[in-house]
Amino acid sequence: MKITTLLFFLFLNLQFLHAEKIGDIASVIGVRENQLIGYGLVVGLNGTGDGSSSAFTLRSLSNLLQTVNVKIDPADIKSKNIAAVIVTTKLPPFARQGDKLDVTVSSIGDSKSLQGGTLLLTPLKGVDGKIYSLAQGSLTIGGMNGKEKGQINHATSANIFSGALVEQEIEYDLHGQEFVNLSLKDSNFNTALSVQKELNNNFGKKIAVATDSRTIKLMKPENLSMVEFLARTLDTNVKYEKEEKIVIDERTGTIVSGVNIKVSPVVVTHGDITIKIEATPNLDEDTKSLDIGSDVKIATNENQIKMKEESMTVANVTRALSKLGAKPKDIISILENIKRSGAITAKLEVI
Repeated sequence: MKITTLLFFLFLNLQFLHAEKIGDIASVIGVRENQLIGYGLVVGLNGTGDGSSSAFTLRSLSNLLQTVNVKIDPADIKSKNIAAVIVTTKLPPFARQGDKLDVTVSSIGDSKSLQGGTLLLTPLKGVDGKIYSLAQGSLTIGGMNGKEKGQINHATSANIFSGALVEQEIEYDLHGQEFVNLSLKDSNFNTALSVQKELNNNFGKKIAVATDSRTIKLMKPENLSMVEFLARTLDTNVKYEKEEKIVIDERTGTIVSGVNIKVSPVVVTHGDITIKIEATPNLDEDTKSLDIGSDVKIATNENQIKMKEESMTVANVTRALSKLGAKPKDIISILENIKRSGAITAKLEVI
């Protein structure tokens, strides 16, 4: 069986992936990470840095040397031991001065490898242009990518673990607030109402109001601090309505589907393939059958797929199509058209 076919059989029962705690399905508005970015230089490369065609690297090195009273024309620089890089990291909520952050370093020139390099002091800025962190340190590149020891590892991105220090904090006075808002990760009116009901029951008073399908406004009880209140809130169990979804990656031929997503009876014509999918109480014993599971049998007869009504699912239909010889791209096209016909009610997402 080919790798693409094996990838195609990646079925997950999504009902086991849904969360029950409010902290797993919602976040506190305002309490979030912030992206930081900076431009820097990596030095110490063993001839694998940017060449003379990367004029911005040479200009950057020239400007850097001028800060230590060494004036040199960029055209006179011939070194291949330096590389221009973009440095990125995430500033966690409530990060304090002196906290250490992991950073990612990515080459933007024609460097062959960043292996063995050291990042020089690089300021990392937010979208407001302010410097929030400073990064510096030796680069780490995992593995040799199958190369023998001593050969070049052609990696143009690397990491520095704990390579940045927080210099400026983002102020957010959570403790002094009386009100806070939750934002559901998936917009759903029933889930919002369920969160509202559970929290009001849990605290014994009306402290939660769902203002729309995603937002729940909370009022802190007088006998609790905001930190204590949010700790109890986010740890509260809640029943919520999960969304059935089929995810298709057309590039790799991968399908991820809940195993219980139903398919209504339908006739599909795709190229020279015509398939009738229908439910039947009993499978004909004289009909050739295909086993696709311990308790499921799908009978095929001249491209007819018959199965018991409770087995009419996307997972079983897809497995049957594959056993009939349909290629991944054909099965994906068939599923997309079954969805368009209304025989599949679950959401279908193509990436």
